[in-house]
Amino acid sequence: MEICMQGVCGAYSESAAQKAYPNCEAVPCDQFETAFEAVEGWTVDRAVLPIENSLGGSIHRNYDLLLRHKLHIVGEIKYAVRHCLLANPGVKVNDLKRVLSHPQALAQCEYTLTRLGLVREAVDDTAGAAKYVALSKLEDTGAVASSAAAEIYGLDILAEDIQDDSDNVTRFLMLARDPLIPGTYRPFKTSIVFSLEEGPGILFKALAVFAMRDINLTKIESRPWRRSSLRPPGENANGLQKCFHYMFYVDFEESMASDNAQNALKHLEEFATFLRVLGSYPADTTML
Repeated sequence: MEICMQGVCGAYSESAAQKAYPNCEAVPCDQFETAFEAVEGWTVDRAVLPIENSLGGSIHRNYDLLLRHKLHIVGEIKYAVRHCLLANPGVKVNDLKRVLSHPQALAQCEYTLTRLGLVREAVDDTAGAAKYVALSKLEDTGAVASSAAAEIYGLDILAEDIQDDSDNVTRFLMLARDPLIPGTYRPFKTSIVFSLEEGPGILFKALAVFAMRDINLTKIESRPWRRSSLRPPGENANGLQKCFHYMFYVDFEESMASDNAQNALKHLEEFATFLRVLGSYPADTTML
C-alpha cells in the first residue's frame, strides 16, 4: 500500500505512516494539500497527516483542507515525538550558531534552544532541515529532527529528548477516498464539521445535543469559513454587522453505527446551517 505523507524521508510523518500501515511504501510530498490531491487523484492509496500536537496545538491548515476536499477519516494514530539535536560529524554543540527545523518542533524545544543560545530558523519539515544541514555540510548549523533522520542523512546526535515536555504526542489522521463502515466492536471516534447561525446560546444548544446523550467530546476547534468572503456580511440578531463566519470541528467518542450518535446528529441538523461527517473510525487507544 502506498501512503502519502508530508516531508522527506526521516520525517515523523513517515514513522507515523509506518505505524499505521506496517510494511507500507511511504510517498513523500512537499505540501499537505499535495497529499490530499494525491489520494483524490488515485496516485496513492491513502494519506497520513498530522492534525494536532499535545504541546503545539492544532494543525490549522489540515482542518481547512478537510473541509475543502472530500476525503474521509478512516483512522487515527498517536505518535510520541522525541526531538534530537543533530549536526554534521565532528561538529560540537559549542560550534553551533543556529538551528533549523519545523516551526512546531522549534517551539516544542524552546527552553533547550534558548539555553544553548541558538538562533532558530523555520523550514518546511524536520527531516528536510536535517537533509539540508547534511547536504550543505554546515559546521555552524544544526537541525532538530528525529533519530531516524540522523541515521538517514549521516548526522551525529548531539542531544536526545530535547523537547520541553516529555509528554509530546502528535495525533495523525488516516485519510482515504472511501469511508470506513463504522462498527461497535471496539471504541470508535467520529469527526464532524458544522456551522451555525449567530445568536444567543446557539453554540450551547449545539453542544448540548451531545451532553444530553452522555457523548464525550474529545476536541472542538473553530475555523473561519473562507467562502463567507464571497457573500455580503449581513447582520446578527442584534442588528450588528456580521463579518465573521466560523466552522466548528468536533470529535466525539461514539460510532456512527450507534443510534445514540445518529440521534445526536439528527438533533444538530435541526439548527445547523451546514453539517458533514468527516469520518467514523477506530480510536487509537494504545498506551504511549
